[in-house]
Amino acid sequence: MKEYVVYILYSEKHDKFYKGFSTDFINRFKSHNELATKGYTAKFRPWKVVHVEHYTTKTEAIQREKYLKSGAGRAWIRSTFKT
Repeated sequence: MKEYVVYILYSEKHDKFYKGFSTDFINRFKSHNELATKGYTAKFRPWKVVHVEHYTTKTEAIQREKYLKSGAGRAWIRSTFKT
């Protein structure tokens, strides 16, 4: 069965959070920190993992990621993972 991972990364150097989801979290995290040369995550390296959630359906994972990117989700992240 395929597993979907919703994750939150944090850049201490830039005090930034990144929210995403993947079916291959290890390689996706490696891409954020090492492989990608363009895009948001390349600008704010290095990233560390601060939170991971596992889901069995893509729909659930997408809904959770959407929430985490909302105003309420960003507030929850800041209050939960105080910087």
